[in-house]
Amino acid sequence: MTQQATPGSVGFIGIGTMGREMALNLAKAGHRVTAYDVRREAADALAGAGIRAAATIAEAAAGADVVITMLPDTPDVEAVVYGDGGLLAHPPAGRLVVDMSTIAPDAVRRMHADLARVGVAFVDAPVSGGPLGAKNATLSIMAGGDAPAFAKARSFFAGMGTTITHVGDSGAGQTVKLCNQLICGINIQAICEALALGRAAGVDLQQLRTVLLGGSAASWMLDKLGSAMIEGDASAGFRIDLMLKDLRLVQQQAQAQNVPLPATALVTTQYLDARAHGEGSNGNQALFRVYDRMAGQVRPSKTGAP
Repeated sequence: MTQQATPGSVGFIGIGTMGREMALNLAKAGHRVTAYDVRREAADALAGAGIRAAATIAEAAAGADVVITMLPDTPDVEAVVYGDGGLLAHPPAGRLVVDMSTIAPDAVRRMHADLARVGVAFVDAPVSGGPLGAKNATLSIMAGGDAPAFAKARSFFAGMGTTITHVGDSGAGQTVKLCNQLICGINIQAICEALALGRAAGVDLQQLRTVLLGGSAASWMLDKLGSAMIEGDASAGFRIDLMLKDLRLVQQQAQAQNVPLPATALVTTQYLDARAHGEGSNGNQALFRVYDRMAGQVRPSKTGAP
């Protein structure tokens, strides 16, 4: 049974590909949303949906029950918390901050402790489901932090996702998300290798994909990205650069805990190859073009990348 969101006031910081859809869905769920982005035009563009644009972080936080951040990387979230005019000095009235970005777990624990000292709860709640899940409000949300803070945030999560899970203490949400990204990256690489092998053997690749989707090799990535790989469509959904950032965080966590991840290390080199060939702003499916190059079968990308 879907939990109905209780209308409240949200300061939303980070109006990118994901954040835009998440903010829109919060407004659709009845929440009063004030948006802030370093690109003022990104927040202004939401005015037609009844979302107010803020000129500063402090303005977005003023009077809010919760501030939600959705930003590219750890330093971006730290700047919002610790920077001049940031949330540490200007917390929301509801004393709750929720970060839904994918960032380093150790940074989460540090922000959690620092915000707690000024009476502000912090929940790390990264998401899985990509731009489509953000648009359809079907994200999987994995939250770390204190149980009372999670309970307070849950009604807001209900406007953005369908699988909402409290996975542990501060930083646990990010750890679960990094495990998710590890699996996604390796799965994408496995799909690339299967398509490369099938192509070399002369198999029809769309037929190969259809058959694989009907058996035990089926996966979300094969379903959503397989056709784009075959067709050479590298248009951005979740970008190569962002996956590389996530894989970096995975490896940092693994090194800190002495966990060997050889397959993760291998797929990271493939993503680095893609970025080195100018594909960083393309979607994850552009990883197949690494195999195009290795096999000497480079095709023009529909986005114009080399």
